[in-house]
Amino acid sequence: MKSSFNDTFLRACRKEPTPYVPVWYMRQAGRYQPEYRKIREKYSFFEMNYIPEVCAEVTKLPVDQLGVDAAILFADIVTPLKPIGVDVEIRSGIGPVIDNPIRNTADVRRLGELDPVSDIPFITDAVKILANELRVPLIGFAGAPFTLASYMIEGGPSKNYYKTKAMMFTAPETWALLMEKLADMTITYLRAQIAAGAKAVQVFDSWVGAVSEADYREFIFPTMHRIFSSLKDTGVPLIYFGVGTGHLLRSFNELPVDVLGLDWRVTITQARTEYGVDKALQGNLEPALLLAPWETLEKKAKQVLDEGTEQPGYIFNLGHGIFPQCSVETMQKLTALVHSYSRKNGEMIV
Repeated sequence: MKSSFNDTFLRACRKEPTPYVPVWYMRQAGRYQPEYRKIREKYSFFEMNYIPEVCAEVTKLPVDQLGVDAAILFADIVTPLKPIGVDVEIRSGIGPVIDNPIRNTADVRRLGELDPVSDIPFITDAVKILANELRVPLIGFAGAPFTLASYMIEGGPSKNYYKTKAMMFTAPETWALLMEKLADMTITYLRAQIAAGAKAVQVFDSWVGAVSEADYREFIFPTMHRIFSSLKDTGVPLIYFGVGTGHLLRSFNELPVDVLGLDWRVTITQARTEYGVDKALQGNLEPALLLAPWETLEKKAKQVLDEGTEQPGYIFNLGHGIFPQCSVETMQKLTALVHSYSRKNGEMIV
């Protein structure tokens, strides 16, 4: 590791002392950045993924621009689905749309296996470039099987996930096979990123908050436990994040992960006291506050920081991703605030 390498984020993941609270943001590379929009004019979303130099450039943009303590690989959660036979495209204003949705066991059986060498060399090449050029850790990432399955079954974004849940309840064997195949793909995908140089990985389970705790335990928990258990030998911090998942935190806490990401609906104190979470925590400023007056944003950010630093192992982030209406200036100011406010007069945060 380079002598100038900033490992504050990694230390916080492991609940080790840090000189200040590290910060990074979900969707920290995106349309709120004029530089990103300029690059986007030249390439489609997947083209930005498929050209390693462009992917690396976009990934590095917020690190240089905002001064954050970690980079996250610029890709979409559906990126590894195309190679296994899913006809997916990203449609502007909609998101992932799949023209061959999963309807039965035969559809699941037709899914292939991910071969990192032949299927995603553009991802591993981008990770290698970033691992060589970054002075902060690169976070690799993947979508979680439930969230990926919801797109694959619904055919795109959904508000209620009726078709997805119907498969869980009425075709449990088909569901189990789909979870098995997606778990295999996720493990392979993340291991390839780690081997290429990712220093941590985050699994996004964006829509799993739509299920009850009982259904999570029965239909999803075993798959997530298998994924994270399979990655423990890599030695990199493992992060798990979902939206609207406060009711699932007790189950999340039983997974072999290092860090749990929180959205804004549950406070850090609640996660630790009411739900018994003893992992390192990441989050969880309400993203809409980024459009509020600075005085309001500053007050709320300090409240989050005060709660986060009550125990070891805390990383500042938003409760979800940066959205296009945000400004670069606000994100720069917020990052500086997190660093300065949490320094505690030079003492290590323990």
